[in-house]
Amino acid sequence: MPVPEYDAVVVGAGPNGLTAAAVLARAGRSVLVVEAADTPGGGTRTKELTLPGFHHDVCSAIHPVGATSPAFAELGLADHGLEWVQPEIGVVHPLDDGTAGEVHWDLDRTIAANGEGDRWRRLFEPLVRSWPALAEAALGPPVRGPRHPIAFLRVGLRSLAPVSTIARKVLSGTREAALFTGIAAHANTSLRRPLSAPGGIVLVTAGHVAGWPAARGGSQSVSTALVSVIEASGGRVECDRPVKSLGDLPRARAVLFDTTPWQLLDIAGDRLPAIRQWRYRRFRHGAASFKIDYALDGPVPWTAPAARRAGTVHLGGTAQEVIATEEDVWKGRISDRPYIIVTQQSLFDSSRAPDGKHTLWVYCHVPLGSTVDMTERIERQIDRFAPGWRDLVLARHVTPPVALEAYNANFVGGDIAGGAPDGLQILFRPVIAIDPYRTPARNLYLCSSSTPPGGGVHGMCGYWAAKSALKNMG
Repeated sequence: MPVPEYDAVVVGAGPNGLTAAAVLARAGRSVLVVEAADTPGGGTRTKELTLPGFHHDVCSAIHPVGATSPAFAELGLADHGLEWVQPEIGVVHPLDDGTAGEVHWDLDRTIAANGEGDRWRRLFEPLVRSWPALAEAALGPPVRGPRHPIAFLRVGLRSLAPVSTIARKVLSGTREAALFTGIAAHANTSLRRPLSAPGGIVLVTAGHVAGWPAARGGSQSVSTALVSVIEASGGRVECDRPVKSLGDLPRARAVLFDTTPWQLLDIAGDRLPAIRQWRYRRFRHGAASFKIDYALDGPVPWTAPAARRAGTVHLGGTAQEVIATEEDVWKGRISDRPYIIVTQQSLFDSSRAPDGKHTLWVYCHVPLGSTVDMTERIERQIDRFAPGWRDLVLARHVTPPVALEAYNANFVGGDIAGGAPDGLQILFRPVIAIDPYRTPARNLYLCSSSTPPGGGVHGMCGYWAAKSALKNMG
């Protein structure tokens, strides 16, 4: 039998693929990462999309879970140049009356700013106190069984009810209900369904543990740090190397795919039994995103003063409005008043734009594969909470779903989550299995956001896949 050239080859240099490679390389394994694009990073790349000197995060932008990721901590990314930069206020959710819900790093300050009693404390303080145990319970494969069952039960019991129920019955204050609903809406699913809340619960809790930071210089800094770990441990990363079949790869004891299950089928489906092929094909796509990046002549003149000091701003109005808008998307409809996620990194990271200028990162949810131009709808929604802001626009770069997929083949139809994060798919990705990373083929693994714990820049999908590969390599 031919001798393998590498212990592991990783297909795809997104944050999960790079994390998997870093874990394997640090364990003393020979590792090669191959990436189709001209730079590593996947969802963590930064480019001058609008004008020279304006550095925009192409996909991911703010990283509350990344800043608390057990994988990133174990890999020591700070020693490889990654620096988290904090805004004055993490998240703000403006309302039409000029007030806003606010999430500060400090839990007590958050409660004082919102002024709606201790409901927020009762929901989140136990989770914040037990975050180290909770992080392992929430950021790993559920069938594995948690080492900290009490922490697992805490987050589980708080997450079973739909977001709409939590907003109405648990956080009944107007600002807090809208605030939590806007954060939970990151999941891009119906907020009236059970299991629509776990993402919001984890994001809020992580934000109270480590804030809602950005990576200094751009999200590319995350991938740069991961590449540094890999190379310092003897691994290699090669770009401009698309993979169409296993024949495009050198021989290896393990091949890890930072791709969706559908792409794995295209590349190596003949290595899988028919039942696994069928199960991968049944894995459902999520909704899509429509993104715009702006170069601005100054900061956005938000009506709500707190929004002028925030890293992330959620636009959508009341909790009921956000719930209705996300329901439209889930049912395949276009909303005239979309829920929008806005980040303004240049307010707290001066490296993002020339002196006195600013960047604005904006996206909304749309049905999978939508071809509707959302630009005017998005800009009207910003008008609603920041009248006159259009006078500041120097340039814009529009990225509809088809362009997202062209940029990153993992974003099928504009689905940036690697598969719908709703129902049982939020827990069991892409199949129900004790080890969802290992395929029935002896040496093939999935390490993308299509595996637990799903989307976001935290590296945990890659981390657990690497651990599985190491265990099975012996």
